[in-house]
Amino acid sequence: MKNELTTILGGGESGIGAALLAKKNGMNVFLSDSGKILNKNKIILNNNKIPFEENKHTESIIINKSVLIIKSPGISNNSYLIKKINYLGIPIISELEFGRSFAKDSYIIGVTGSNGKTTTCSIIYKIIKNKNKKNVGLAGNIGNSFSKDIFIKKKKYTY
Repeated sequence: MKNELTTILGGGESGIGAALLAKKNGMNVFLSDSGKILNKNKIILNNNKIPFEENKHTESIIINKSVLIIKSPGISNNSYLIKKINYLGIPIISELEFGRSFAKDSYIIGVTGSNGKTTTCSIIYKIIKNKNKKNVGLAGNIGNSFSKDIFIKKKKYTY
Protein backbone atom coordinates (compact mmCIF):
# COMPACT_ATOMS: atom_id res chain seq x y z
CA MET A 1 0.00 0.00 0.00
CA LYS A 2 3.02 2.32 0.27
CA ASN A 3 2.77 3.26 -3.42
CA GLU A 4 -0.90 4.19 -3.18
CA LEU A 5 -1.18 7.96 -2.86
CA THR A 6 -3.41 9.79 -0.42
CA THR A 7 -3.79 13.35 -1.67
CA ILE A 8 -4.83 16.19 0.57
CA LEU A 9 -6.38 19.16 -1.20
CA GLY A 10 -5.80 22.36 0.75
CA GLY A 11 -2.78 23.48 2.73
CA GLY A 12 -4.51 25.31 5.56
CA GLU A 13 -5.28 24.09 9.07
CA SER A 14 -7.45 21.16 7.92
CA GLY A 15 -5.07 20.03 5.20
CA ILE A 16 -1.98 20.15 7.41
CA GLY A 17 -3.76 18.20 10.13
CA ALA A 18 -4.92 15.55 7.66
CA ALA A 19 -1.44 15.30 6.11
CA LEU A 20 0.21 14.79 9.51
CA LEU A 21 -2.33 12.19 10.58
CA ALA A 22 -2.08 10.33 7.26
CA LYS A 23 1.73 10.28 7.34
CA LYS A 24 1.75 9.14 10.95
CA ASN A 25 -0.45 6.21 9.96
CA GLY A 26 1.88 5.04 7.18
CA MET A 27 0.12 6.53 4.20
CA ASN A 28 1.98 7.85 1.16
CA VAL A 29 0.90 11.51 1.32
CA PHE A 30 0.88 14.39 -1.15
CA LEU A 31 -0.60 17.81 -0.35
CA SER A 32 -1.78 20.17 -3.07
CA ASP A 33 -3.02 23.74 -2.72
CA SER A 34 -4.13 25.97 -5.58
CA GLY A 35 -2.97 29.01 -3.58
CA LYS A 36 0.00 29.94 -1.46
CA ILE A 37 0.80 27.82 1.60
CA LEU A 38 1.79 29.73 4.73
CA ASN A 39 5.50 29.47 5.61
CA LYS A 40 4.72 27.92 9.01
CA ASN A 41 2.79 25.14 7.23
CA LYS A 42 5.59 24.59 4.70
CA ILE A 43 7.99 24.12 7.61
CA ILE A 44 5.67 21.50 9.15
CA LEU A 45 5.38 19.68 5.82
CA ASN A 46 9.14 19.76 5.20
CA ASN A 47 9.97 18.68 8.77
CA ASN A 48 7.72 15.66 8.31
CA LYS A 49 8.91 14.86 4.77
CA ILE A 50 5.46 15.38 3.26
CA PRO A 51 5.70 16.38 -0.42
CA PHE A 52 3.53 19.30 -1.44
CA GLU A 53 2.81 21.82 -4.14
CA GLU A 54 1.34 25.30 -4.01
CA ASN A 55 -0.25 27.70 -6.49
CA LYS A 56 -1.53 24.77 -8.57
CA HIS A 57 -3.13 21.35 -8.61
CA THR A 58 -1.17 18.94 -10.79
CA GLU A 59 -3.96 16.80 -12.19
CA SER A 60 -1.59 14.12 -13.51
CA ILE A 61 -0.59 13.37 -9.91
CA ILE A 62 -3.97 13.90 -8.26
CA ILE A 63 -6.08 12.08 -10.84
CA ASN A 64 -3.69 9.33 -11.94
CA LYS A 65 -2.01 8.35 -8.67
CA SER A 66 -4.48 8.99 -5.86
CA VAL A 67 -6.50 6.22 -4.26
CA LEU A 68 -8.02 8.63 -1.72
CA ILE A 69 -8.59 12.38 -1.70
CA ILE A 70 -9.02 14.29 1.55
CA LYS A 71 -10.67 17.63 0.82
CA SER A 72 -10.40 20.67 3.03
CA PRO A 73 -13.75 22.37 3.72
CA GLY A 74 -12.80 25.57 1.88
CA ILE A 75 -12.71 23.79 -1.48
CA SER A 76 -16.02 23.96 -3.32
CA ASN A 77 -17.72 20.74 -4.34
CA ASN A 78 -18.54 22.56 -7.58
CA SER A 79 -14.91 23.15 -8.56
CA TYR A 80 -13.73 21.59 -11.81
CA LEU A 81 -11.19 19.36 -10.04
CA ILE A 82 -13.68 18.01 -7.49
CA LYS A 83 -16.23 17.32 -10.21
CA LYS A 84 -13.58 15.45 -12.21
CA ILE A 85 -12.49 13.43 -9.17
CA ASN A 86 -16.12 12.49 -8.49
CA TYR A 87 -16.70 11.60 -12.15
CA LEU A 88 -13.68 9.28 -12.12
CA GLY A 89 -14.87 7.60 -8.93
CA ILE A 90 -11.83 8.39 -6.80
CA PRO A 91 -12.97 8.30 -3.16
CA ILE A 92 -13.10 11.78 -1.65
CA ILE A 93 -13.73 12.49 2.03
CA SER A 94 -13.62 15.48 4.34
CA GLU A 95 -10.87 16.14 6.85
CA LEU A 96 -13.38 15.55 9.64
CA GLU A 97 -14.41 12.18 8.20
CA PHE A 98 -10.75 11.22 7.81
CA GLY A 99 -9.90 12.20 11.40
CA ARG A 100 -12.96 10.37 12.67
CA SER A 101 -11.64 7.11 11.21
CA PHE A 102 -8.83 7.28 13.80
CA ALA A 103 -11.11 8.09 16.74
CA LYS A 104 -13.80 5.45 16.39
CA ASP A 105 -14.34 5.04 20.12
CA SER A 106 -15.07 8.74 20.58
CA TYR A 107 -18.16 10.87 20.52
CA ILE A 108 -18.37 14.01 18.43
CA ILE A 109 -20.61 16.93 19.27
CA GLY A 110 -20.94 19.19 16.25
CA VAL A 111 -22.19 22.76 16.42
CA THR A 112 -23.28 24.59 13.28
CA GLY A 113 -24.85 27.92 12.50
CA SER A 114 -23.81 31.43 11.68
CA ASN A 115 -23.52 33.00 15.13
CA GLY A 116 -22.45 31.75 18.55
CA LYS A 117 -20.55 28.59 17.62
CA THR A 118 -17.37 29.48 19.48
CA THR A 119 -19.24 30.40 22.65
CA THR A 120 -21.50 27.35 22.47
CA CYS A 121 -18.58 24.99 21.86
CA SER A 122 -16.57 26.52 24.69
CA ILE A 123 -19.48 26.09 27.11
CA ILE A 124 -20.10 22.47 26.05
CA TYR A 125 -16.37 21.73 26.37
CA LYS A 126 -16.17 23.20 29.90
CA ILE A 127 -19.29 21.38 31.07
CA ILE A 128 -18.09 17.98 29.89
CA LYS A 129 -14.51 18.54 31.04
CA ASN A 130 -15.49 19.76 34.52
CA LYS A 131 -18.45 17.47 35.17
CA ASN A 132 -17.18 14.15 33.85
CA LYS A 133 -13.40 14.59 33.91
CA LYS A 134 -13.35 13.03 30.45
CA ASN A 135 -10.60 13.29 27.85
CA VAL A 136 -12.28 16.08 25.90
CA GLY A 137 -11.01 17.92 22.86
CA LEU A 138 -12.06 21.15 21.24
CA ALA A 139 -11.25 21.35 17.54
CA GLY A 140 -12.41 22.81 14.26
CA ASN A 141 -12.91 26.54 14.09
CA ILE A 142 -11.40 26.76 17.57
CA GLY A 143 -7.71 25.87 17.68
CA ASN A 144 -6.57 22.84 15.71
CA SER A 145 -8.39 20.93 13.01
CA PHE A 146 -9.94 17.66 14.15
CA SER A 147 -7.23 15.59 12.41
CA LYS A 148 -4.43 17.66 13.91
CA ASP A 149 -5.97 17.32 17.38
CA ILE A 150 -5.95 13.51 17.00
CA PHE A 151 -2.39 13.66 15.62
CA ILE A 152 -1.16 15.71 18.60
CA LYS A 153 -2.74 13.32 21.10
CA LYS A 154 -0.76 10.44 19.54
CA LYS A 155 2.23 12.47 18.43
CA LYS A 156 5.23 10.93 16.67
CA TYR A 157 6.15 13.61 14.15
CA THR A 158 7.52 17.13 14.36
CA TYR A 159 4.98 19.90 14.70
